[in-house]
Amino acid sequence: VMLPKGRPPKHGWPVVSWAHGTTGIADSCAPSRDPGGPYTAYAAAQFGAWLDSGYAIAFTDYEGLGTPGVHPYLVGRSEGRSVVDAIRATRQLDRRVGRLYVTAGHSQGGHAALFAAAVGPRWAPELKLRGVASFAPASHLGLLARVMTTLTTPSRLSGLSALMLRGMATTYPRVDLKKLVSDRARALFPQVDRRCVRELYASELFGGLPPSEMLRPGADVTAFTKALDAQNPNLKIAAPVLLLQGLTDPLTQPFMSDLLAAELRASGNRLTYLTYPGVEHIGIVGAADARTRKFFAARLR
Repeated sequence: VMLPKGRPPKHGWPVVSWAHGTTGIADSCAPSRDPGGPYTAYAAAQFGAWLDSGYAIAFTDYEGLGTPGVHPYLVGRSEGRSVVDAIRATRQLDRRVGRLYVTAGHSQGGHAALFAAAVGPRWAPELKLRGVASFAPASHLGLLARVMTTLTTPSRLSGLSALMLRGMATTYPRVDLKKLVSDRARALFPQVDRRCVRELYASELFGGLPPSEMLRPGADVTAFTKALDAQNPNLKIAAPVLLLQGLTDPLTQPFMSDLLAAELRASGNRLTYLTYPGVEHIGIVGAADARTRKFFAARLR
């Protein structure tokens, strides 16, 4: 929890509930275990600006990170409730924190922020949702499962695939890792519960394994694909949505956010979709800072 300096306004400080990008599944990867670490430091300038603007910041670890149980990586309902529950916890810690809030997040967190905005009004009716800012959100995850067998070059997508397999298996019993994961990948799988994502990208771990070799030959991926499809953040959200995407992003590729923007508009959402030439995955948070602060200021008066 981060709080502004000085006295709060009459109804308390409004809240930005921040959802972080992928850190991993191991408890040691929880941002609260290393608040100044690499998985959070890239947004430090934005946090400072938001505090200076008079917003409290709630910052969840997500369910199962640093606490008992396995983190349901990219399971939208779990992430969304975690983002909203962080606001409730913040208000218990300090009653000067108000009820107005926006959700915001990057990558996995962009996905989480959208789910939080969708589930928030029912999950926490005592709070007042005013908007959501989503930076390069994960979307259309089922596409990865469908094309994995064609990706024959070692890449960090294998590490992300391992996290997704583990995450979906925590919530969907039909996602059976014994039937899905190849022998070579299974030998590495214990590291998913021990190492953070940057370590999983190493060549001696999943970074040295092509995505095509993650699954058993002929494995039935139907349950896995359906589980991932259910996490697509094409949701009905009862507040304005700001979607932000860098055009040189190799992870959340622009076409995926283009598709998501079209879906969100077709679902009747009040969407502003902005793209940034020459901006990659991490850089979008800083590149879109001015526009994001303008959005917050309009929504959190």
